Amino acid sequence: MFPNLSLWLKLLLAFAVSLVISYFMTPPVKGFAEHVGAIDVPKDDRRVHDHPIPRMGGLAIFLGFVLSLLIFVPMDMKVMGLLLGALIIAVVGGVDDIIPLSPSAKLLAQFIAALVCVRCGIIFTAISNINIFGNTSYVEIGFLSFPLTIIWIMGCTNAVNLIDGLDGLAVGVSAISSFTMLVVSLLVSEPVVSIILAALAGACLGFMPFNFNPAKIFMGDVGSQFLGFVLGVVSIMGMFKFQAIITFIVPLLALAVPLADTSFAFIRRILKGQSPFHADKGHFHHRLMATGLSQKQTVAVLYGVSAIMGLVAVLISGHNSLIKALCTVGIFLVLVGIWVIMAIRNPRKAKARKLKKQQAAEEAAKKATEVKKEN
Repeated sequence: MFPNLSLWLKLLLAFAVSLVISYFMTPPVKGFAEHVGAIDVPKDDRRVHDHPIPRMGGLAIFLGFVLSLLIFVPMDMKVMGLLLGALIIAVVGGVDDIIPLSPSAKLLAQFIAALVCVRCGIIFTAISNINIFGNTSYVEIGFLSFPLTIIWIMGCTNAVNLIDGLDGLAVGVSAISSFTMLVVSLLVSEPVVSIILAALAGACLGFMPFNFNPAKIFMGDVGSQFLGFVLGVVSIMGMFKFQAIITFIVPLLALAVPLADTSFAFIRRILKGQSPFHADKGHFHHRLMATGLSQKQTVAVLYGVSAIMGLVAVLISGHNSLIKALCTVGIFLVLVGIWVIMAIRNPRKAKARKLKKQQAAEEAAKKATEVKKEN
């Protein structure tokens, strides 16, 4: 159950190498983003920043992760499928950061990347038994394995992408999810998956100093889609197991914040007769800021929720039914707490913040127009 000294050393080195590469590659990536015009200009009130900021910083995360894997992870068909799929996502995400692509084009790329992983053997054939007190912990899904695996990978990819709305939010939640699944993978003796997750966590932490509020660079689609994709794929490689100790509920909880936010967003937009990919201000972070919380406070709240869900995921990995029951109650209490926080608003602060942001956005748009005229 506990890793030996050799595995601990590989975990630490994979983590450290990806962190160092990600950290030191971010400044040159920032310069590259400015050179190719990958700049996020606050042109609407949905964005919370008030001046143009380079995006595409996820390229540094990608480089740190991939180089660490090439050094410390033995190559097999599944790992090669993960790397090839991640490369597809990163390339398309990078292009989208420079020249915005249509949602259908991005979905097609995600489907191809997910299909590559499935063809390389990354697929799950069972899901958790809803009855947590039942004799079996999983239910085999037969022919549904292929479509559900594709949907899961694409869902995770878009989930992290859609929560990337505040400084440090998506990369921080991804780091917490990585650490959560890392602990669980160690509990079920999945050394390769553990090293992959250690590398991913390190790459996230290496980028975070540049992405904390006030952000110097955004990770863009090349980062958010890449992180969601890798988390979705690795969860299948290490979390979906037939053993009673680990089931579908673990990766679901580890990725609870982005998956819940995306699910609510899609349902909300469809009920309004809009496209599921229609941008709006109904995300968790928008609603929390509407209560009067600052950007840093909002990110801290969502970090906390993600960490609690991660803890529940680790606890629920055991056999004890009492622990499972307590974890279920804990999930309910967290959801109630989220609802309370979102329901209690501070209209005066929210209105003042909205006015200030609109003024800053107008000023930034005016400056951008003047720069274009000069050029």
